[in-house]
Amino acid sequence: MSDTDTRNDKTATALTILELNGRTFAPAEQVPIPELQCRTTKRLQSTLTMKDDDLFLITDPLGNIAGCLDDESDKSLGLFCQDSRFLSHLDLQIEGLSPILLSSTAGRGFALSVLCANPYVEGRIPAETIGIQRDIVLQGGLFEDLKITNYSTQAVSFELSLSFDADFADLFQIRGYLRQQIGTLMRQVIPQEDNALDCDIKSLVEETGELTLAYQGLDQVLMESRIQFYHRQPDEFRGYTAIWRLELNSHETHKFGYRLQPFVDNRPASVVNAPTTLKQAIAAEAMEERDWREGVTRIRTDNRVLNQIIERAEQDIYLLGQTFGKGKILCAGIPWFSTLFGRDSLIAATQTLILDPGIARQTLITLAEYQGKVEDEWREEEPGKILHELRLGEMARCGELPHTPYYGTVDATPLWLMLYADYYAWTYDQELLDQLWDNALAAMDWIDRRCQQTGYISYECKSKGGLRNQGWKDSGDCIVDAKGKLAEGAITLAEVQGYVYAAKMRLSQLARSKKRFDLAERWHEEAQDLKTRFNRDFWLPYRGYCALALDGEGKPVDSITSNPGHCLGLDILSKDKAHNVAERLQEPDMFSGWGIRTLSSFSPAYNPMGYHLGSVWHHDNGMIIAGLRSLGLVDQALEVAQGIIDMTIQQPYYRPPELFCGYERTPDSTPVRYPVACSPQAWATGTIFQLLQVMVNLIPDTPRNCLRIVHPTLPESVQYLSLQNLKIGQTVLDLEFERSSGATACRVVRKRGNLRVVIEA
Repeated sequence: MSDTDTRNDKTATALTILELNGRTFAPAEQVPIPELQCRTTKRLQSTLTMKDDDLFLITDPLGNIAGCLDDESDKSLGLFCQDSRFLSHLDLQIEGLSPILLSSTAGRGFALSVLCANPYVEGRIPAETIGIQRDIVLQGGLFEDLKITNYSTQAVSFELSLSFDADFADLFQIRGYLRQQIGTLMRQVIPQEDNALDCDIKSLVEETGELTLAYQGLDQVLMESRIQFYHRQPDEFRGYTAIWRLELNSHETHKFGYRLQPFVDNRPASVVNAPTTLKQAIAAEAMEERDWREGVTRIRTDNRVLNQIIERAEQDIYLLGQTFGKGKILCAGIPWFSTLFGRDSLIAATQTLILDPGIARQTLITLAEYQGKVEDEWREEEPGKILHELRLGEMARCGELPHTPYYGTVDATPLWLMLYADYYAWTYDQELLDQLWDNALAAMDWIDRRCQQTGYISYECKSKGGLRNQGWKDSGDCIVDAKGKLAEGAITLAEVQGYVYAAKMRLSQLARSKKRFDLAERWHEEAQDLKTRFNRDFWLPYRGYCALALDGEGKPVDSITSNPGHCLGLDILSKDKAHNVAERLQEPDMFSGWGIRTLSSFSPAYNPMGYHLGSVWHHDNGMIIAGLRSLGLVDQALEVAQGIIDMTIQQPYYRPPELFCGYERTPDSTPVRYPVACSPQAWATGTIFQLLQVMVNLIPDTPRNCLRIVHPTLPESVQYLSLQNLKIGQTVLDLEFERSSGATACRVVRKRGNLRVVIEA
């Protein structure tokens, strides 16, 4: 039976008609349209990534999204918003054939540009005589303009097609989570006078002005992708494939395009107001980025490649900004973590204080708004606790996931307190200090309650939908002992005790400034007691190293890992033990030459491709490097930093990925990519600014109206570094650092404000 026969057969099963948001829909299985055919679509392995606030797009290098979900397809491709995929298939073809890729780039972050040409069309069109330029931009929606030019000496006629489809899959579903039930794909239809329904796509587009892809979730929420065509309307539709019949004279150009806007229950899904055209979208994005850049620190060196890394990091920090409520903070990374996180956002905000303290301010405020208020085992929420992860997709809305938000993290709460104190030291923002003081007290109360039983803060998953491991290494197989055996019971991580120590010491100082001497004394004493016990209980004398954790029985988990490296800059380790840890981290089984591994290569559990079992993470190394610097081990810190920089130089767009494999660096080797690493990723990008901070070593103390610059040291690859528009408290500074004869000098070039700058050689 043809599609037309099915639509008009009044004896067929009665259709389920739904009036939703003033329009008529029917379930897709009851209103079939010709299925999409992948035809000769080529599978291209690499991808292009774009982001604008809460929208992100991942395509293949042609700008296409493979919609035939076979084993060769990259399941992460698509247009996403609010943890849902609003476009799962986008396929440009000429005469039913895939174009030939000439070049493509997504270097601007929010825009993608592709140049391609026609393949040979038998008997009609020689190969590479039709030029196709695709420009795609995100700004509250997806905009695409296409320019088609005939470069042959003869007139040609051909069909150009764009195929669309949307599965509206939840991001967790795409990541492999199984669902017992899903919602219903919908087709928009037009009621007829004879009680029949017309679902002819061309008629629908002509009547409504847009092509609509729709889905009704299990929670009855209607999600739509509405596509409006401009410049030139399609000549025909075959299902959701738009077709243009083109006749081009020699060197003639035709142009057409469309705008796709996601909707949820008849409201735009994105927080960004979508303009009308691609040109307007580019202008709006460029203006927003320019305004942001004018307000942040400009950091440049005499090293051209390092400048390219810095410029990319600046742009990615801007791109990773995402609106939650009234504030914009850094989401964790694309594709899997484009949402609000506790740990990730806090660490990235700390890393970027030298670039933009405003990121830290919004992070503190936003996470405080979500701070735990009740006991909820499913979400692992507790009063005073800082969240782990917030999700907005159908699975979260339907209660299939606890991420509304989910609080299963042991370290976000002390990290919030550390950032709270660090931000105040950089800015002297008395207003925010007072505004969030009750949140700080609630966070400290949560820590104290968790420490009551053993004196340490630990975790053990309570939720059926929660994470087994709740530190930064949160994969299920990473907390192992020296024999490679998984630790059991409640886990007490070494670095988390360091965070608690630092939080209590820093909050003790803040309590003094608020005349809360009782709290100041108590927190200081508790911190010192914690330090004494930590050096006793976590130290492994037979290894000369610090344990990864204590297990549920209080026994040390004695594997050699990167975790204790986080403690180096927090002062929880005694001086001799800290130096022992620093030395051990630089042994060949830990330092690959590119960076410090998460797990020693001597461990039976070591896997250079393991997510946390031997891989190398930028933020992990950044925290260790900062710790080495704080111990005065400047050369060692710069050696590891150079490995991270060398690795980043070899990445596409000079963009550091979330992590990379832990294989040893050799004279002829290159860094080995981790197959599904997020890129861009917030705390990987933030590490670039952390490394720059290690070089210049700024120590702000705005409550005392002072900035100390202690023994600044540029690496051999950098002779000159400048900071312009640096904000410390109410003062704006321009600083220059210059390396000569192995020493680094610092000059204050400009200063607006009365801050005292003390340079200590």
